[in-house]
Amino acid sequence: MSEGLPPESVPAEDLRTTEVDLGGLVNVLATHLYSTPLVALRELVQNAHDSHTRRLLEDPDGDHRPLIRVRADGARRTVAIEDTGAGLTEPEIHAYLATVGTGYTRMLRELTGSQELIGAFGLGFLSAFSVADEVTVTTTSHREPGAGHRYRSRGGEQYSVEPAAARPGGGTVVELALKTEHGHLADEDALREVLGRYCVLLPIPVFVGDDEQPVNAVPVPWRQAVGGDPYAARMRFAAAFGRRFEPLTAFPVTPVEGGAKGGGSDAVGLLWVQDGATYGSSDNRDLAVYLRGMLLAEDARDLLPSWAGFVGGVVESNRLTPTASREDLQRDEHYRALQRQLTDAVVEGLYETARLRPAVWRRILARHGQDLLGAALCDDRLFTLLADDVPVPTSQGDLTAGALRAAGGGAVHVALGSGGGFEEMLYRAMQVPIARGDRYAVLPFLRRYAQLRGCRIVELGSESGNRELFRDPERPLPAEESAWLAGALADPGEQLVPARFDPPGLPLVLVPDREAELKARIEDDQADARIPSAALRLARAFTARTDGEVKARLYLNLSCPAVQDLLTAYRAGHTGSATAAGLLRSIKVVMAAASAGGSGGDLTTALAGIGTAVSALTAAVPAGLDAVPDSPDGLDGLHGLDGLDGPGGRGAGA
Repeated sequence: MSEGLPPESVPAEDLRTTEVDLGGLVNVLATHLYSTPLVALRELVQNAHDSHTRRLLEDPDGDHRPLIRVRADGARRTVAIEDTGAGLTEPEIHAYLATVGTGYTRMLRELTGSQELIGAFGLGFLSAFSVADEVTVTTTSHREPGAGHRYRSRGGEQYSVEPAAARPGGGTVVELALKTEHGHLADEDALREVLGRYCVLLPIPVFVGDDEQPVNAVPVPWRQAVGGDPYAARMRFAAAFGRRFEPLTAFPVTPVEGGAKGGGSDAVGLLWVQDGATYGSSDNRDLAVYLRGMLLAEDARDLLPSWAGFVGGVVESNRLTPTASREDLQRDEHYRALQRQLTDAVVEGLYETARLRPAVWRRILARHGQDLLGAALCDDRLFTLLADDVPVPTSQGDLTAGALRAAGGGAVHVALGSGGGFEEMLYRAMQVPIARGDRYAVLPFLRRYAQLRGCRIVELGSESGNRELFRDPERPLPAEESAWLAGALADPGEQLVPARFDPPGLPLVLVPDREAELKARIEDDQADARIPSAALRLARAFTARTDGEVKARLYLNLSCPAVQDLLTAYRAGHTGSATAAGLLRSIKVVMAAASAGGSGGDLTTALAGIGTAVSALTAAVPAGLDAVPDSPDGLDGLHGLDGLDGPGGRGAGA
């Protein structure tokens, strides 16, 4: 063929016929088209279903009792799929059963427009050769009830057809002589489990072995009227179908009209909220998709919104387009329409639950609070629903944003770090809960909440948040006093900041610089391997404004009586001032040890320093004096200890 020319422009004598390696093609299609050998069972049961549908279309007034029965013989290592459908004539065996890519089902659908027929590609029968060494088909057509035929093939490339006894009433039996590695399929208990899921929506009863109860006996609530409470029927179906979690609530999926511009979806089914705790990193979405009653995609989670990691469900549609293996869906306009439909169904179902079933709604909030925080940021409708209900992790347990706001005097307080240490201790002293801004979606959720409700948000660790908490002193300290305090209280990397804050009983607070922490993390030797390059560039741009020298700011509370006494003692040249300052420094280090990632000095040295300070402050207590007087200031006792830690005393070096 001349390259670049369309076939119609090439002289007939130059055209050649493409050669097909039938054996290789059959091997590829039968062995590599399907991801699991279980698909062979699905395809053959599907063919049996279509055979029944064909018979009803061709002989609607006939006496026909449709059923499908699957039998297994472990000793012989065989599985047989039997139906009472249309059967095949000998010409149909050659034309359809033994011709790759040609299917009577597809032709019949084109002729009749029937949406009940499942098959589409003429490839399903080939799946039998992916699990069987030999396939035998015994069939009698309902149009030739006196003639039976038996098809045999090993490998699918060659086959034989011979006469056989006619099957009473017509129909077909497909028997698989299983390959050794697939012998486990010849187990009726395993078949019940697999077919119970594959065939749950088939309208034709499917039996295993000699069972009198079909595996698809579960009532389908969106297909038929069920007695009693419809909600209870939905919950029963969800409980029967769910694989990993019990359902907390279940809500329907209903068709959506396309409107003038199209985009509608015919899908129907059921979604449910799973009773299994989820977190920001969880993705327990579990959606099965059925096409005309037969399972098409068992894990179609991408049809559900990415934020719905707590949702499971079943939907069926006639419009979706399967791939050739019928194990996945083509991402076309019908797929995208179904995605939109399911997003709306989840949102509407959550609204319905919150409105009609408050006890269930509380359980959902408790199980999936963290996931719902993120969900609220992804959909405005969910934010409106969840803003005042969803729990937020705080230093005092899970609280709603409204409770946080009320406890914070009209402001929502959130820590940008991992909590603990001085930050959390400050809020405990203030009796104000602090939201954990390092948890999934907490900070952006609270920022949006504050904007929506018109309240303040105090972000401890940020420059603006620190300004709100730590007010400037009425008069700045002299440089010499600030320098002495910095030397006495601050460790390397800490910047002393005189301030005023509540409560007055708290003398000092060490607040890590979050930008410096981020800068240190991204400059780690392994940062490039852990952080995507685009995110790394953004993070480095954000931290470029800090040199990273200041690791934390030590806010000294000038409203604290103990700090005022310390300054008074220092100004008066009191020899105990150094000892008292050393005690405060040691307390700072001990408190910082409780902080996740907090340092603030050496803990062992700090503990020793506390002991040294206590010894120094008690060493010169005169005989007969019971104790240093207690006072709210905490350091008033210094005034009654003149001469303590004189020149050469222990306090000088504390």
